[in-house]
Amino acid sequence: MTSEAPEVNPDVPQTARIWNYWLGGKDNFAVDRQVGDEILKVLPDMALFARATRAFLRRSVHHLAADLGVRQFLDVGTGLPTADNTHQVAQRADPSARVVYVDNDPHVLAHARALLTGTEEGETAYLAADLRDPDNIIAAAADTLDFAQPIALLLMGVVGHITDDGEARALVRRLVSALPSGSYLALYDATNVIDPASAEAIEIWNRDANPPYVLRSPAKLESFFDGLELLPPGLVSCPRWHPEPGADTTEIDEFCGVGRKP
Repeated sequence: MTSEAPEVNPDVPQTARIWNYWLGGKDNFAVDRQVGDEILKVLPDMALFARATRAFLRRSVHHLAADLGVRQFLDVGTGLPTADNTHQVAQRADPSARVVYVDNDPHVLAHARALLTGTEEGETAYLAADLRDPDNIIAAAADTLDFAQPIALLLMGVVGHITDDGEARALVRRLVSALPSGSYLALYDATNVIDPASAEAIEIWNRDANPPYVLRSPAKLESFFDGLELLPPGLVSCPRWHPEPGADTTEIDEFCGVGRKP
């Protein structure tokens, strides 16, 4: 499954490429590295944040697939491929797992087509679409996913790009409403309660990068799980969600949670 996306513009810094830079990847341009370095000057741990959120994606997908039996994943706001992508983690638990990736960054889609290939038993598909168009996402994802069976909806660091709180909640509700009982929402996004430098970093981001981003309090992030059963340990800083033995659990301004639809 693919859709047409705009051409890559190497002159405008983009979210996926900046995060790719912080994660140590090579799929970025000079403008992305420039903005990334500016943010690192005021928030030196930003690269650690990127790794911590990626680790949450890995742990949450593994938990969903290996422990909770989820076999379908809808990953909206995929970002550029790196180690342990959603389909790799899910299909290690069950090779028949099906994954649909959704992103509106043409750079992401170009790399996804080339790099994200799944198992023979499972299926991996890609959709060029925007979180602001949930009906299109649902309709296109139904070509690969069975919406009569549980699906894990992944919104990893993407809802912050919907800067209006009401619009963001409505979009998440629309996607969750299409999922059957027994489905899950896994989400993380940035907050402003641990380090005051987070606010300054976002000012730099919104001045230079695209698309804009808003910091939300943990209470606002938790509201995205309204109507869902928030699994233990609840909404917490990413390093504290089911940490691996010996892992650093120092809190950072990236909070996350996983909720089950009754």
